[in-house]
Amino acid sequence: MQVHGKPILEHIIEGLRQNGISEFFIVTGFRAEIVEDYFGTGERLGVSISYGRQVVQDGTGKAPELAKAFVGTGPFLLTYGDILVKPETYGQMLARFNAAPFSGLVTVTGSQDVTKGGLNFFDQEFCLTRVVEKPTKEKIEELRKEGLLRAGQMAWYNAGIYIFRPVLFEFTGRLEKSIRGEYELTDALNAVVAAGHCIAGMEIAGPWVDVRDPEVLARLERE
Repeated sequence: MQVHGKPILEHIIEGLRQNGISEFFIVTGFRAEIVEDYFGTGERLGVSISYGRQVVQDGTGKAPELAKAFVGTGPFLLTYGDILVKPETYGQMLARFNAAPFSGLVTVTGSQDVTKGGLNFFDQEFCLTRVVEKPTKEKIEELRKEGLLRAGQMAWYNAGIYIFRPVLFEFTGRLEKSIRGEYELTDALNAVVAAGHCIAGMEIAGPWVDVRDPEVLARLERE
């Protein structure tokens, strides 16, 4: 899918390249050959690209494991392939991550509508304490009773861009399928936090777009 004549992934790659990231691993699935043929080795874009195919699309929790050997021992940035942000957002993420010995970083967007998606909760240092993925009405009421959600309070939603150290793979490797029948990355995040690791949070200050349907694409073309 294209925005202003370029595939969404190309916008993402160019934004990351502008912030010093030059080695990429793209996890492909449905119609994988289209992505692989278009980007090739990445030479045209001035980067290096490798690929891994997720033969069974069984969730966001297992897809990163295809890049385990590629990642090696260093930290890595993970983004979903349909999220568009300003390039400077990636630089802000790197600065926040490098400010302390964090095991990871999650980005969030804010809203007072608590029904939009995965809810993230943070402590006073804005480090992650809990993730609730796609909460039901009953779960939202339970969170309100616990005092985690209050009327007029900002709700923090998962923005789909992260930085992790390879310790993440210890927890994705143990995942079990959720009630939706998928291995969910958010379940791994909860396990990482429960094990005592610190995951920083960062609000995306500028525009954030989840390009999921033709209406969103049409709006981006107009803007």
